[in-house]
Amino acid sequence: MDPSSDTWDFSPLISLWINRYYIYFSFAFGIGLWICLQIVIRKQDKNSQEKSVPKEAQDLMTNGYISPPKKEVFVSGVKIFYGSQTGTAKEFATILAEAVTSLYLPVAIINLKEYDPDDNLVEEVTSKNVCAFLVATYTDGRPTESAEWFCKWLEEASNDFRFGKTYLKGMRYAVFGLGNSVYASHFNKVGKNVDKWLWMLGAHRVMTRGEGDCNVVKSKHGSIEADFRAWKTKFISQLQVLCKGEKKSCDGNCKKGKCESNQPSSEEMELGSHTQDGLHQRDPEEEEPFESSSEEESGTEDQSLTSVVDVEDLGNIMNHVKKEKEEKTGLFRNTVKSEDSERRAMITPALREALTKQGYQLIGSHSGVKLCRWTKSMLRGRGGCYKHTFYGIESHRCMETTPSLACANKCVFCWRHHTNPVGTEWRWKMDQPEVILKEAIENHQNMIKQFKGVPGVKEERFKEGMTVKHCALSLVGEPIMYPEINRFLKLLHECKISSFLVTNAQFPVEIRNLKPVTQLYVSVDASSKDSLKKIDRPLFKDFWQRFLDSLKALAAKQQRTVYRLTLVKAWNVDELQAYAELVSLGRPDFIEVKGVTYCGESSASSLTLANVPWHEEVVRFVRELVGLIPDYEIACEHEHSNCLLIAHRKFKIDREWWTWIDYDRFQELIQEYEDSGGSKTFSAEDYMAKTPHWALFGANERGFDPKDTRFQRKNKSKNISGC
Repeated sequence: MDPSSDTWDFSPLISLWINRYYIYFSFAFGIGLWICLQIVIRKQDKNSQEKSVPKEAQDLMTNGYISPPKKEVFVSGVKIFYGSQTGTAKEFATILAEAVTSLYLPVAIINLKEYDPDDNLVEEVTSKNVCAFLVATYTDGRPTESAEWFCKWLEEASNDFRFGKTYLKGMRYAVFGLGNSVYASHFNKVGKNVDKWLWMLGAHRVMTRGEGDCNVVKSKHGSIEADFRAWKTKFISQLQVLCKGEKKSCDGNCKKGKCESNQPSSEEMELGSHTQDGLHQRDPEEEEPFESSSEEESGTEDQSLTSVVDVEDLGNIMNHVKKEKEEKTGLFRNTVKSEDSERRAMITPALREALTKQGYQLIGSHSGVKLCRWTKSMLRGRGGCYKHTFYGIESHRCMETTPSLACANKCVFCWRHHTNPVGTEWRWKMDQPEVILKEAIENHQNMIKQFKGVPGVKEERFKEGMTVKHCALSLVGEPIMYPEINRFLKLLHECKISSFLVTNAQFPVEIRNLKPVTQLYVSVDASSKDSLKKIDRPLFKDFWQRFLDSLKALAAKQQRTVYRLTLVKAWNVDELQAYAELVSLGRPDFIEVKGVTYCGESSASSLTLANVPWHEEVVRFVRELVGLIPDYEIACEHEHSNCLLIAHRKFKIDREWWTWIDYDRFQELIQEYEDSGGSKTFSAEDYMAKTPHWALFGANERGFDPKDTRFQRKNKSKNISGC
């Protein structure tokens, strides 16, 4: 401020501030401009770099640097399974493991005695492992004790529609069998069978089967050790090829069918598993069912209709056709032989072979017994069948059998694909009921014995399983056709074995004449004449009247009676009102409603998985049906079997269900009935027992016994279980 003036002069100060802030601004502007230039330059460099790098490499870049591509793994490891008695197969497994280790592959040696195929084998489908099986054959053609359970399971699975031809699709395997050609008829039988059964389940061979011979005279390489070394060399060589991804195991699409490793063996060709596309298959609905023996059912025509026939042979062919027609229409009569000698055995060699492969133990000339999968399941603590949930049977003590393999229907959902004979009356040789029951129990016990030492089998249940307590006469065929069915039932009850008999509702007279059973079933597969003909394909011309008369005969029974409804989606699920009318006709104590069991592909049936209703659909059907039938309610559920139980309200006492059976009381009542000559009768209410909470419809357990542990089979998207 000027001393002579009253005002201040700020101009020098302002000039100083302006100069200072100009310098700051220039500096900041320069830095900002430099940063922007750097960003532009780097972006241009990145674009030029991306243009110079292929797209495949760009996908592998991490933070601007290229990472090495991940190497595809074609073989993740090798599992060597052995079944040995003397130690030779185990020794070979060790030698093979050392050779595999040289390829820097993980390897595991597994004793088949300690291996559970039911749980673990399917895992090999997606594991990328290669499985080698070293199995020995006894002199009588049986597997060694250590491999017995594995072979038994594999055989049954390969013949079980629930597994199918693609169950092990994706699994890769090789087999080396150990045997002795001195026993020519059984030489390496186990190795051949294991190879065949794996192939039937859809697994892929990586090389042809190897065979070791203890007989040095006939051994291909001079000794069984040399035979194994030769096979081992080929196996390691093939393994190296697979590891490189140069050649994968055969997928069945080889040119002109020249793949050696996956060509069917002679045994497989006999099974008819290799079929060509385009072959004509007869529509089962176009067939007119007729009575036949098992030979006629399983046999093939001598001359194809499309083949060229010599004129000189026409006479023989026409005579053969005429004779067959006379036999089928019942016009053929043999006047020379007596009636007994005219009758032939129901089980022919062809039928015996077919059913044996399916796990049946055949009895005499017309009966059979088979171990139910639920029996196996309960032995291992994995739960019982729906009859355990609904009625309290002990599944591990239940024998599934039939005194008659023949049937009067050819149902589209038949489990056995119609390999059994059909007929409207008994016209075969007949075995005595004492013989049938004795052999049935013995065969059942022998099948139970095979589970001794099997992983997971509970010792207590194994011991209990040796004593049969229940008999399900529902295996296959029509048990009520057997002329001595009442004597057979009496023998069962004398042995303190409860009886569950299933009939197809075509024999009303036999139903009326039937002596008391623990529980009598009638299959109600349709509710109208047209749908019954379409689904059951009965042989009787008056099948509908027989069906109705059978239901009326059921209504007259005093003991427990059951309708068995099998739901086939798109076939019989829309007939609710008609079903309700049939219920009023037979007045059953219980109604079982179950989704159809898919039996696999067959020329005998046009059913597919699309015809199997989901459990929720079965529940909805049952709810709607109950709304149409007074005096009935939903009582129990077994979700695992896709099955529900509708019960009459007389079994609901003080708001609690009594659908279970007091088996001891039943045996007392049936004994009193027999002692009185049939005059002292009894009713279903006389031997009922209280149903546990877990078995009831709406319970959290959905019908699964909490004492057991539920096992879900892998690779299974829809319920196709059988009971």
